[in-house]
Amino acid sequence: MSGVAEALEAERAAPHRGLITVSVMLAAIPQSLDTTIANVALAHMQGTIGATYDQASWVLTSYIVAAAICMPLTGFLSARFGRKRVFMWSVACFTIASMLCGAAQTLTQIVLFRLLQGAFGASLIPLSQSVLLDTFPRAQHGSAMALWGVGVMVGPILGPTLGGWLTEYYSWRWIFYINLPFGLLAWFGLALHLRESETATARRFDLFGFAMLALGIGALQMMLDRGELLDWFSSTEIVVEALLASLGLYLFGAHILTHDRPFLEPALFRDRNFNVGLLFIFILGMCMLTTIALVPPFLQNLMGYPVVDVGLMLAPRGVGSMISMLAVGRLSGRVDARLLIVSGLLLMTISQWEMTQFDLNISRWDIVRTGMLQGIGIGLVWVPLTTTSFSTLAPRYRTEGTAFFSLVRNLGMSVGISVVVALLSRNLQSNHAALAQYIDPFSLALRQAVQSGVFDLGTQEGLVALDIELTRQAATLAYLQNFRLIMFVTLGAMPLVLLIRPRAASSTTLPVTGA
Repeated sequence: MSGVAEALEAERAAPHRGLITVSVMLAAIPQSLDTTIANVALAHMQGTIGATYDQASWVLTSYIVAAAICMPLTGFLSARFGRKRVFMWSVACFTIASMLCGAAQTLTQIVLFRLLQGAFGASLIPLSQSVLLDTFPRAQHGSAMALWGVGVMVGPILGPTLGGWLTEYYSWRWIFYINLPFGLLAWFGLALHLRESETATARRFDLFGFAMLALGIGALQMMLDRGELLDWFSSTEIVVEALLASLGLYLFGAHILTHDRPFLEPALFRDRNFNVGLLFIFILGMCMLTTIALVPPFLQNLMGYPVVDVGLMLAPRGVGSMISMLAVGRLSGRVDARLLIVSGLLLMTISQWEMTQFDLNISRWDIVRTGMLQGIGIGLVWVPLTTTSFSTLAPRYRTEGTAFFSLVRNLGMSVGISVVVALLSRNLQSNHAALAQYIDPFSLALRQAVQSGVFDLGTQEGLVALDIELTRQAATLAYLQNFRLIMFVTLGAMPLVLLIRPRAASSTTLPVTGA
């Protein structure tokens, strides 16, 4: 098939677009929710399954690692067996694995079922994106990606809110049982309305290429997830994982450049917009969920808010993302995508700058306002970024491209969270040591606190109270230092906009057949 014919085929309007959109969104939302929904329920799981925190953390790690390893398989499986068949099997098995997670009675069972949940759910996000890109004509890709982005981006943001509410008022098991209605509706919608794609039965599986990619990605995710717990490179496990990750990714890169039929076609990475999009989504992933990882412990541990209140204060961030994505979807094609991306990055930067001014007396309104502003900025970036990343990519590479795009986004989130958690611990110690230097008999502030009865330095209890307050202030500074780092990373991403190639006007006027 010629390139023009292939492009026209990809632009062919599919019937039942609305029902297909609803079905793929119902499949994508549970998977995106499950990346964060279990975090707030971890303490409750520990008591039920009788596990330590280190053991219970495997509930999170197993899902992340399994999804990272299996996500690159999406392109090959879809080409070999058909996208609809793979999509339906993934939805069914993901839903069953979710039910098994909710019914698990031991640590071994829940870790095993979370592995299965991550493996079967890995393809849901890239498949939902590629289906929508092929279902809608190119001129409507912005609107399609806006709808898709609402589920993919809002899911991780609202995950802690929903997880905290279900855990507080029902049981942690319901964070898994809630996937059942989504899975059933998605499966029937796909079965009834989605058309099967063409298959390439002659395509062979590149076992070595996949094995090296799986080794590299799996070891990297393990290193990032467990690094802080094991004190990074002072641990033999982390050193081994770093070496395996480097070796696997190096061999994979060399393999795809020299093999006749590699696991990922090198032509996928010859598209400039796609490459810039990968770099952008990695940085956006770093900035997107790192704030979500930092704000809840800041509010709970330092300001004393209960988990339900924390979830409610974070919810407007997701609302802001949803509103801006839907608005940008309507602006797609009318406003330069690069202008929208820069505007979103500026809003994110302003929000992050305001967060560097937080203190322990910050009001709920300020937390809600900065969160919503950041959510609006994320929405302004997400839709045009995903649209331009695939605007010049050949349709035959879309499924592989969306899988790799999602993988890089997840890696960005993992790297970002690992970095800020490590810096938080290190900065807390250094800040504590720096502030302790001011605790002496000549400190005016300390003398005033003692005279007003805040501290009684003549008793052991008074000294302990002083150290607790010192630790709170040191921790507050550590959080603000992380917010500042995220702000600088967001600012540093802006020049990448200059590398994006604007979509030619003709690309939006390709004839659409079969409407």
